[in-house]
Amino acid sequence: MRTRSSDQLLRAADAIRAGGVCAIEVTMTTPGALGVIEQAAARAEEGVLFGAGTVLDGESARAAILAGAQFVVSPAFKPSLVEVCRRYSIPVLPGAYTPTEILAAWEAGADMVKVFPASVGGPAFIKALVAPLPQIDLVPVGGVELDNTADFIRAGAAAVG
Repeated sequence: MRTRSSDQLLRAADAIRAGGVCAIEVTMTTPGALGVIEQAAARAEEGVLFGAGTVLDGESARAAILAGAQFVVSPAFKPSLVEVCRRYSIPVLPGAYTPTEILAAWEAGADMVKVFPASVGGPAFIKALVAPLPQIDLVPVGGVELDNTADFIRAGAAAVG
């Protein structure tokens, strides 16, 4: 979730939770993101996960985890970021696009790999990636809309963002 203020983000998170979504990503580009994560995690209901997104390095991952993030998402793969998340036993989804990048992220310990931007190749690209890499849970992000979500899932995506 990306908003211009922490107040907007907390209100949006409440609405999203009311709609039944069980995992909410707060982007680190949100002003006061760490405080929002801390507040949201403290108010979280059973079964609702709050995580940090747009995390670019291990230092930011650690700060988000200490604020209460229950998962970490990045637009790119950086080994130090994955290492910090592994150290704290926090699920991590680094971003990657090519089979080589995806495999490197998974071998470094990624729980799932964010395929970004998914709009470039669409569901057909996810299907092509899943064929040789069925052991890796792929999460397409960027270009996933309500009208194509089912197509991404049918193509083999483990989840969508």
